[in-house]
Amino acid sequence: MAASAALPHSGPQGPAFPPPPLDAETPDRDAWIGAFRTVRDETERRAAPLSPEDQQIQSMEDASPTKWHRAHTTWFYEQFLLAEHLPGYRPYDERLHYLFNSYYVQAGPRQPRFLRGMITRPTAEETAGYRAHVDRAVTVMLREASDEALQKILPVLEIGLYHEQQHQELMHTDILHAFAQNPLDPVVDAAWATPKPQAKSEKSALEKGIALIGHDGTGFAFDNESPRHETLILGGAIDRGLVTNRDWLGFIEDGGYTRPELWLNDGWLCVQRDGWEAPGYWRRETDGWSIMTLAGRRAVDPDEAVRHVSYFEADAYARWAGRDLPTEAEWEVAARDGLIDDAFGLVWQWTRSAYGPYPGYRPVSGALGEYNGKFMSGQYVLRGSSVATPEGHARIGYRNFFYPHQRWQFTGLRLADALA
Repeated sequence: MAASAALPHSGPQGPAFPPPPLDAETPDRDAWIGAFRTVRDETERRAAPLSPEDQQIQSMEDASPTKWHRAHTTWFYEQFLLAEHLPGYRPYDERLHYLFNSYYVQAGPRQPRFLRGMITRPTAEETAGYRAHVDRAVTVMLREASDEALQKILPVLEIGLYHEQQHQELMHTDILHAFAQNPLDPVVDAAWATPKPQAKSEKSALEKGIALIGHDGTGFAFDNESPRHETLILGGAIDRGLVTNRDWLGFIEDGGYTRPELWLNDGWLCVQRDGWEAPGYWRRETDGWSIMTLAGRRAVDPDEAVRHVSYFEADAYARWAGRDLPTEAEWEVAARDGLIDDAFGLVWQWTRSAYGPYPGYRPVSGALGEYNGKFMSGQYVLRGSSVATPEGHARIGYRNFFYPHQRWQFTGLRLADALA
């Protein structure tokens, strides 16, 4: 579970994920079916430790029930793949489309997000039946569709697989938030462990100049990663290592959460309104700090990368340290050139770049065009991947994004310096 997100899962016949390239002269049907099954099985593996009651809970509007994630990812294949590309396909239950659409306005009306926890039916067991029905139909389609039809089917399937992997990460982060509200400190997985970052304090130089960033056309990428374009790197330095809990304890002990001069105004309002005095899930104990994890509550390890911090906290910490957060372009160049450690597999890393379109960006047509583009307002970009990111999902050009107050994800940071 804690393996590097940059490495694909390997089965007895080779990697089952990522799927084969789309430009293959003859589609490898078995490989695509294997990739589909790998992703679908991983969703169920992550849900397996949870009771039906666990799968029902929605602890806040930003989070969704585990059962909803299982059903929504199934709806995605039914809506965008089977209904459009499998002649004669009959939906499992048309009523489910209202319940499990998320934000695809062009695909029809939907249950309000903050009411997802009210969906007690279908049950968790019935949701498994929905998944099995769609899985069978997709498998049959992949085996029996003509090569010509597959040219239209596979790009949609590929998006669906990466989409489901995103929800796999959300399944972990959302249930962690729910369990953190429970005084019993429930355990999702007693074997869950967070790898420690490489202990390095060095900085890497960022050379001033024009750099190319964005998707280079090789392999899969979401539309917000394109087009590839030139950008100016002003120069400076970036830390090889991540900010750790030990570093953050210094910020706390120096009054970081009580000094308004360190905070953006909206961030300071969050500190006051929500009573922030430490990262998310930290609790002050008689002998120090503890943190809620998927393995239950345990003592904060000073050597782990700090996680569950918002952009507001990351920005305040950087200001306290007399440093900067890197831009997303600086991060991408540094990761591509091997200038940073632990780019993947520990925490998503905040950048100081607002989430917006690359020059020349155009969303794809139709409902799938609502996937990324319409969220390009008021959010900040994170780079890398986290300990909860599924294997095979991480990419150097990947643009994750969240609102600056949000911290229920596995979000951390590294620091940079502007050119002196």
